[in-house]
Amino acid sequence: MKPLRVGIIGCGFFAQFHRNAWREIPGVEIAAVCDLDGPKAEAFAAEAPGAAVFTDAERMIAGAGLDFVDIVTHPSTHRALVELAARRRMNAICQKPLAFDLDDVRAMVAAVEAAGIRFMAHENFRWQTPMRAVKRADAEIGELFYGRIHFRCAFDVFANQPYLAEDERFVIADLGVHLVDLSRFFMGETRRLYCHSQRLNPDIRGEDVATIMLELVNGGVCLVELSYGSHLEEELFPQTLVHLEGREGSVTLGADYQLTTVTPAGVRREAAPPRRFSWSDDLLVAIQDSVVACEQHWVDCYRANQPVESTAADNLRTLQLVDAAYRSAEAHAPVELP
Repeated sequence: MKPLRVGIIGCGFFAQFHRNAWREIPGVEIAAVCDLDGPKAEAFAAEAPGAAVFTDAERMIAGAGLDFVDIVTHPSTHRALVELAARRRMNAICQKPLAFDLDDVRAMVAAVEAAGIRFMAHENFRWQTPMRAVKRADAEIGELFYGRIHFRCAFDVFANQPYLAEDERFVIADLGVHLVDLSRFFMGETRRLYCHSQRLNPDIRGEDVATIMLELVNGGVCLVELSYGSHLEEELFPQTLVHLEGREGSVTLGADYQLTTVTPAGVRREAAPPRRFSWSDDLLVAIQDSVVACEQHWVDCYRANQPVESTAADNLRTLQLVDAAYRSAEAHAPVELP
């Protein structure tokens, strides 16, 4: 089978996980990398033998013989790069959030749909091994009526990604997007939400703590908690903890990927740890594993000509929740969802 040729746009901190993940997937070849910073792109390509190096994304798309591009740049650049891919009829994956502004997201959705290209928002938390285990288990507990999805820590996320400190929208846009997507993944769509946000760190521009209550279409409720200011007994970064209650039982994903399922048949306890690779590290292994799984999903769907889970239109729904959370926090009032 002919290898799929990918070009990676953006060679920053998180892009290394994308690069390493592509190398784990059979039948994929990293054909090119691109970054405005030429020396950074050269250093990045050293770990992708044979990849051509570009500093101009349009030249890469035009000349590298690619099947698709993987956009791993700052959200402020996503619209231009996705629209470039659409003009060139180039299939594309784009890191989350697709954009900070919903009008930009709608323009991206329109562009990829008009071009008829394959497109996926790289929404990877739902692809974490423990999250897929939660999803399988929640099928055993009946209709869900309550959920709590929380990510609370005091980890210095700015050390590796200092640009996050400059974003006017931080924890909801960067982390909350993942957790509200998990709410949709587990519990369905939202009809109303209320959000309260805080900024504890005086050295950043955006919020670093937020609590979001989502009232679901099915009448249930989900609490999403985000915090980079919580000094707890055990530092669990970057683990996301989940508790779901259904009419016939509950599912709890606790610390260190321990999963407990309560059903009429009894209590089942099991471990759901992430997979490890030669390049994994102890801290970020769950995230690194989810990148591999997300990219594998793209390849499987590409080969089978099937739609991906996180289409542009589907991801717009997640980003509508993010936008609504900011509007609610600013107005100190609930926001209705379409």
